[in-house]
Amino acid sequence: MTSNEKRKKIILIIEDEKDILFTLKDFLESEDYQVLIAENGFEAMQLLKTSGIPDLILLDMKMPVMNGWEFAIEFLDKHDHLSPIVVMTAAANAEQRAKDISAVGWVEKPFDLDVLLKTIKKYEKK
Repeated sequence: MTSNEKRKKIILIIEDEKDILFTLKDFLESEDYQVLIAENGFEAMQLLKTSGIPDLILLDMKMPVMNGWEFAIEFLDKHDHLSPIVVMTAAANAEQRAKDISAVGWVEKPFDLDVLLKTIKKYEKK
């Protein structure tokens, strides 16, 4: 990478609904992000071991194997707040769910992609 080239920001999406997962992946790649994906928290924790800490994590809360709450507890225990977490949820009171896991922000499902992008830009590591 030359001094004129900027490293792409890395976003980790943790989402068990494949339609949402791949729509977000395609959208964020078109916005010049590098995107990592996991279908549950356990898969995401394994991915972090090989890929390192992303610039932002988009986290669904209700997933099989390891849900969003379990992932957040383990991630914060092992990595503190090295990567900001944005909660994606269809549940009532998304703001409170984000606060419960010390997330920096949230988006409510279904979400507008422009709103999601603004949220990402607001919270991604600089």
